[in-house]
Order: sequence, then structure tokens, then C-alpha cells
Amino acid sequence: MGAAFTVIFSKKLVGHWRSYDFCAVDVETTGLDLKKDEVISVGAVTIHDGRFKGDGNLYAEIIPSQSPSPASITIHGLRDIDLSTARAAEDVIPELITFMSAKYLIAHASWVEKAFLAHRLKKYGQRYPKEVIDTAALARFAGYAEAGIGHEPSLEFLARKLNLPVYTPHHALGDAMTTAAVFVALCSRIEHNQLAESGKVLSLQQLLDISKS
Repeated sequence: MGAAFTVIFSKKLVGHWRSYDFCAVDVETTGLDLKKDEVISVGAVTIHDGRFKGDGNLYAEIIPSQSPSPASITIHGLRDIDLSTARAAEDVIPELITFMSAKYLIAHASWVEKAFLAHRLKKYGQRYPKEVIDTAALARFAGYAEAGIGHEPSLEFLARKLNLPVYTPHHALGDAMTTAAVFVALCSRIEHNQLAESGKVLSLQQLLDISKS
């Protein structure tokens, strides 16, 4: 299990993007201070053959060692009382690792997930993947968001711009589902608008390359 992410990214991935399995991930935290804040909920959605389902996905709340900040509560709504039945991180993170295994990771403005998950995965012998598909970067590339890494489009704004449903905003599973929907829509539009005339298909490697920009 520890090598799942490192091996899977070791070669050029020129196959059509729909031929790979993906995992859209979202986390909610007690705040955005990387030194003291913690993950309090995770959501993960599998995308197979360019589709995702509303069931069979992962959602878990995690007991924090400190209370969520008032500012974070106004965003995700998770209070101490809401987390009283949450699970320990030692139970949730290994389950998340298993769920993500052998899939390509997707996140919206992926620096947040990387910042809060990298050291937690490392604790269990797993490295956060070096290459992650970022739906914010795909949106900029496709012309649905302002250019420049500093301009991260809101996930809800982007979903509505693409005429997609928004699944429970600021809930980890809801945002993971919205990210999955946005990913599928953007891939289809990039392929249709920019590659159709040449007869080329959108490859996984191209998605990874776009996500670096």
C-alpha cells in the first residue's frame, strides 16, 4: 500500500483520461494555520470510466485535539458537539489511503489538501503524490477562470458556470462530489473544444501537465 502513489506516476500516461480511475478528495479543517490546525472531515469520490456515483464513496469526521475556530465553523458548520461522535484520525487516515490507492488524485485548489494531508499520510508510510490533477488549473486552462495561479475560482462558482449541481457546499463529501462533477465536465469540454478538430484525445498526462500551470 505504501508504494501505490509513487509507482502509479512513474511513466508517461498517454492513454485516454476515461480509461483511468480517479479519486476526488476534499478536507475540512479547524482553520488554515498549518502549524496548529487539523483535518476534521474528509470526503473522497471515485471516478470510473468518466463517471461517478452518489454512493460507495468515503466520508468521515475526525476528532480534533482542539476546537474548530469560530471562522472555520461559519464555513463548514462543524462544532465540538457535531464532532462528539467523530472517529480518531488513526482509524480514518488508513481508510482514506486504502480508498485512494491505485487512483489518480483530484482536488480543487489542491494546495489545501496537500498542506493538510501530506504529513498525515507520511505517518502511515505513504507519500502524498507529486502530481495531482487540480480542477482550478483545468478551469483556467479551459477559459472558465481568470489566468494565473493566484486566481483560484470558487468551486461553487465554477460548478454553476458549467451548469452543474452543487452538492452540499463546504461539506467534505459534498465538495468532493462537486469536484468530481467539475472534473468530468472540464475534461469533456477541453477535449471537445481544443482537440476535436485534430482528432486527438485528452490524455491523463496532459491533465497532469495542465495542473502544473
